[in-house]
Amino acid sequence: MTIVPRWEWRTFGESFGEAEERFEAAEPGLVEESDETYVLSTKSAASVKLRGGQVDVKHLEAVNEDGLEQWLPVLKGEFPLAAADAAAMLRELGMPPVELERDAYAQEQLVGELLSGHPELRAVAVHKRRAHFTIGGAMAELSDLAADGHTIRTIAIELPDPTVVIAAVRELGLAGRPNTCMARGLATLVGFS
Repeated sequence: MTIVPRWEWRTFGESFGEAEERFEAAEPGLVEESDETYVLSTKSAASVKLRGGQVDVKHLEAVNEDGLEQWLPVLKGEFPLAAADAAAMLRELGMPPVELERDAYAQEQLVGELLSGHPELRAVAVHKRRAHFTIGGAMAELSDLAADGHTIRTIAIELPDPTVVIAAVRELGLAGRPNTCMARGLATLVGFS
């Protein structure tokens, strides 16, 4: 299977004006709710998500002249997570190599043993409600997030073609807003920096 990096744009806020109105007037393709754990790092903006018995890790490959970020999936593993995959995840989070004591880690062991001993890392439980749309050919979502007693909304637009992504951002009137990846947005929300 060929892994294709995606160009992504995301912003956080309480409301998004006409862009939000446009989403709310449209029929979403899919609405889903999930409980996930994001691993945040003060050393890296890598995207590390634990959901549904799996670990998803994405690496920031590039940022283009429009400020779009290109993210490449570098790990998709299932729990129990092999030690080699746990070590790769820690590297993406900017941590130095460590000697791992287990051959594999259940999610509770990964969070409790590997992450809790590092003040540079924090596991954050996040409840998401995502509504998926298509805007100008790009995948888009309007999401409500709840983490550590805080709530916020986020709009994300992504596709392998950056010209389609930035055109959708402009079409929604959001080009003046900052592009903030999920890890940075969550870190700001919960006060972890």
